Amino acid sequence: MKNLSLVFAFALLSQFSFAQETQGANIVVTIENVLTDGGQVYAALHTAETFMQSNGIDFDVAEGKKGTLRLNFKGVKPGTYAVMVMHDLNGNNQMDFDNNGMPQESYGMSGNDMHMGPPTFDAAKFEVTGEDLELNIRF
Repeated sequence: MKNLSLVFAFALLSQFSFAQETQGANIVVTIENVLTDGGQVYAALHTAETFMQSNGIDFDVAEGKKGTLRLNFKGVKPGTYAVMVMHDLNGNNQMDFDNNGMPQESYGMSGNDMHMGPPTFDAAKFEVTGEDLELNIRF
């Protein structure tokens, strides 16, 4: 019985130490200049492979409120990432465009690149080294 208790204690201890090693960094994204109330604001964490191709590897969402919002990504492993955000005003879970291809809803990305044309991963990328990060993104 004593050996069984000892084995259980070691197993539990190893699980706790493993969890701490793989915890990763926390990224807090502050979205400045939300223009209107309503809808939802989405933030998606992307790798080079998922950027502009999918929903990303992680996301967070908040109720749209005029002013400043904060969204979070927890346990992000070291690597190169980009964050894209959008304010989905009409609740259809996608970016809406007018007839000439211009976005109808507010959006932004890490790096705050405001050039004409579609966003690029190179303009939005940042490094996660294991330290917590804070990013500011403007619509």
